[in-house]
Amino acid sequence: VQLVESGGGLVQPGGSLRVSCAASGSIYMIYTMGWYRQAPGKQRELVATITSGGSTKYADSVKGRFTISRDNAKKTMSLQMNSLKPEDTAVYYCNANVWAVGEIRNDYWGQGTQVTVSS
Repeated sequence: VQLVESGGGLVQPGGSLRVSCAASGSIYMIYTMGWYRQAPGKQRELVATITSGGSTKYADSVKGRFTISRDNAKKTMSLQMNSLKPEDTAVYYCNANVWAVGEIRNDYWGQGTQVTVSS
């Protein structure tokens, strides 16, 4: 199973950015997917999660600004980030709980994509 993020970059404060994650491999089922982020010198933290049924949860710091979504058929997930703040600067990681062929259910991580909010 591979998770590949895309869409990071540099954006000004108040701007918007969309990051996406695509899963590939021999997959029976993708359960909860989520976005995590890690800023320099800080621990990795949860940003948002979404279940296979579409139920979502958000960190308090991003509620009302970020929207997580997924396409089960395409095995993709996105995070729309609006009203970005400098404190949103971090490497954003895709996570997925996956039941893959010949494997037990397990968590997988992408390689991360850098999001920088700066003027």
